[in-house]
Amino acid sequence: MNIKTLGIIIQREYLNKVKKKSFLIITFLAPILFAALCILPSVIMMGTKEEAKKVGVIDRSGIVTPFLESGDIVEYVFLEDAVPEEVKADLSNYGIDVLLSISELDTEQRTVTADCYSEKPLGMDTGSLIENRINDAIEAYRIESYGIDNLEEIMAGVKSNIHLHSYTIDESGKETISESGVYMAVSMLLGIALYMFIALFCGMVMSSVIEEKSSRVVEVLVSSVKATELMFGKIIGVALVALTQFLLWIVLTVAILTVAMGIIGKDKIMGALSDDQTAQMTEMMAPGVHMPGDMPSLESLTAAADTTAVASAEPSGMQAIVSTLSNINLPQLIVAFLLFFIFGYLLYASMFAAIGSAVENEGDSTQLQLPVTIPLMLGFFVALYAFKAPGSSLVFWFSMIPFTSPIVMLARIPFGVATWELVLSIVLLIGTFVACAWASAKIYKVGILMYGKKSTFKDLWKWLKLK
Repeated sequence: MNIKTLGIIIQREYLNKVKKKSFLIITFLAPILFAALCILPSVIMMGTKEEAKKVGVIDRSGIVTPFLESGDIVEYVFLEDAVPEEVKADLSNYGIDVLLSISELDTEQRTVTADCYSEKPLGMDTGSLIENRINDAIEAYRIESYGIDNLEEIMAGVKSNIHLHSYTIDESGKETISESGVYMAVSMLLGIALYMFIALFCGMVMSSVIEEKSSRVVEVLVSSVKATELMFGKIIGVALVALTQFLLWIVLTVAILTVAMGIIGKDKIMGALSDDQTAQMTEMMAPGVHMPGDMPSLESLTAAADTTAVASAEPSGMQAIVSTLSNINLPQLIVAFLLFFIFGYLLYASMFAAIGSAVENEGDSTQLQLPVTIPLMLGFFVALYAFKAPGSSLVFWFSMIPFTSPIVMLARIPFGVATWELVLSIVLLIGTFVACAWASAKIYKVGILMYGKKSTFKDLWKWLKLK
């Protein structure tokens, strides 16, 4: 294979792709979409907060009213002597948006029924808040009905909220925080990224081959260069296009996010979701299950819980994330990612190039693509679940089989993989790539000049056996 000729083909393929309008449009449009996906949830949360509702309350049970405290979401108006039928017929006359009608207390079942009436459907936040307050009242009534002193305090003391802290111990005996959720996120990110790269750009290789074959341009090209040089030049050229596009996506996405945060405000974007959830949780949980008298208040229980939390000195979320990420063997991960990235792409790209050479349009390629696409999809699905049992037999073998190992092995690495397993998987992948590249080159050499006949697997086998 002539290196100089190969370089010319790579340069031609690269420049042809990056000069296309579709490349430029996707390159600049994708970062905008990525940035929008990052920012829009927070912007939507900031712009879709429900307006405060005035809720008129007719409480015939006598036990719910003490638990209905006005807040940012709901303002309660108590209508003691009103008739529900009259109020719900003319809500505006009573200056309310919603009527909450609570039935008399069912002493046998120790419960009540509650109905809301409004001109427009209640939002989920408002409905959940009202429902939680009523449930608090019923729970408090049931606790009181047992007649056991300090029962609420006993129940509060029984409840626990233990978070399992996971640590890994290295050879020197040093302990570091190890959160499986962080490993899972890294595992899924690597698997999805590689799957997207292979699926997207190997398809581009096949489309490029089909385009040149259908336009008869390939006949001119193979008269000047070898078919194998043309195939590998195309594969490497598309790979460079992909790397260029990914680099631009990263740079542009970071730039757009930086500008957006500067305009809207970083604190608003980052805090919108968490602040909104915190406010809702405060509204929904307060005043909690409590009774008048000498029973402990929510404030006292919260203070006790805070004291316990401080005493336990649990590591913060960010500390756990940073510590967990530091446990990952970064040099091993980078080297493995590059090797699986390169040889996984080359393996599938060579097969897609062979398929492209055997057909005259993309519609005819569907049948031939199936045996190639299925292993790729299997690897993707196994990688998505690899974090549940990274050492299981199924995940192990899929990380060794060359057609699935680029995706599955990368998903396993954050959880720790023995060096011999990693080396064996890479060696098998490289060996399989060499074999498939040789076979694909033979098919490509014949198929690229075949016209007027829909190729089958039998035809591919014949071309493969030709000397």
